[in-house]
Amino acid sequence: MEAQSSSGLLLSRKRRREGSNGEAEEGERLGKKIPRCTVGLKHPAPFADELVPADNKPYVRVPMEEAKRGTPPERPVRVYADGIFDMFHSGHARALMQAKCLFPNTHLIVGICSDDLTHKYKGFTVMNEDERYDAVTHCRYVDEVVRNAPWTLTPEFLTKHRIDFVAHDDLPYSSAGSDDVYKHIKEAGMFAPTQRTEGISTSDIITRIVRDYDVYVRRNLQRGYTAKELNVGFINAKKYHLQERVDKVKRKVRDVEEKSKEFVQKVEEKSIDLIQKWEEKSREFIGNFLQMFGPEGALKHMLKEGKGRMLQAISPRQSPSSSPTREERSPSPTFRLPFFSKTSPPPSPPPHHIF
Repeated sequence: MEAQSSSGLLLSRKRRREGSNGEAEEGERLGKKIPRCTVGLKHPAPFADELVPADNKPYVRVPMEEAKRGTPPERPVRVYADGIFDMFHSGHARALMQAKCLFPNTHLIVGICSDDLTHKYKGFTVMNEDERYDAVTHCRYVDEVVRNAPWTLTPEFLTKHRIDFVAHDDLPYSSAGSDDVYKHIKEAGMFAPTQRTEGISTSDIITRIVRDYDVYVRRNLQRGYTAKELNVGFINAKKYHLQERVDKVKRKVRDVEEKSKEFVQKVEEKSIDLIQKWEEKSREFIGNFLQMFGPEGALKHMLKEGKGRMLQAISPRQSPSSSPTREERSPSPTFRLPFFSKTSPPPSPPPHHIF
C-alpha cells in the first residue's frame, strides 16, 4: 500500500509547463496577474529508493526533438540535475526551475551527494547530508530525490534511473581528476544547459558570515548560546561581552540624543508658533494704537470736536448784521414801583345837598 501511495504521489506531482527555461517564464510573469487561488503541493518529493521500481520495459531515451515537441503524459522526459545544495537558497531553486521547464512534460530527478563524497572532492559543508536531502524535497519543482548520488555519472546510473537528459550550467566543472565531469554527457547529446543566478551562491553566503563573524557570535551569545557551542575561547567571550555592553551604552546615548533632538525640535516648533502669535498680536495692537492715537486717529477727531464745543460755549453771541428800526422795536417793559406810579385818583362822589 505504501508503494502504491508513493507512486500515486509521484504521478500527482507531474506538472505541465510552457516555455523552455525559467527566465522566459519569469519575464512573462512580471506583466501578468496571478490568480489568488492556486493549487499548492501538500507533500515533499519522494526519495528514489522509496518509489515503486520501474517496469521491465527496455530503457529507450527520448530524442531532443521529440522532448521539445512534447511527450505523452504517461512518458514524461526524465531530467536529472545533481549538486550539493548546501544552505539551499534561491539560486538552487532557480536552477531547478529551469531544469523543470526545459520541456513541456518533464519529470525532474535531483541527485544529492553524500557528506563523504562532498568533503572529499569539494570541502566541508554547513548542513549535513540529511538536512540537504530534506531541504531539496521541499522544493516545488522537484519530483524525485536521489540520495547518495555519484560524483561522476556512469552509464549504469543513467540506465537505472532511466535518465533522458542531464541539466547543469554550461561552465566546465573540473573535479575528481577531470577537466569537466559532464564531458561524456555532452558528447552523448544528453546535456541540457541552465543559467546560474548571479549574486547568490553558497560561497557568497558563507563569505558574508565570515566577514561579519563577530556580529553573529555576539548575537548568538546574547541569544543564549554558550562560548563552547560557538567554539569561542574564554578571552574572546569576555571581549564580546564587553563589546555588547559598550554597544548598549552607545545605543542608550544615541536614544538620548534622538529624544533630545525631538524635544528641541518640539520646543522650536512651539517657539515659532508663539513668535507668530506674538507678531500677529503686536500687529493688531499697533494697528489699534495708530487707529486711536495716530495723526488721523479717533482721539484727534474727539479733541477737535471737544475744542470746538468749548470755544462755542465761551465765545459771546454775535449781533445780527441788520438792526431793526425804533418803530419796529418792541417796547421794552418798564418797571415802576407802586408808590411812584402816577395814577389818577378815583372820582369823588357827588356832594349831597341838604334840603
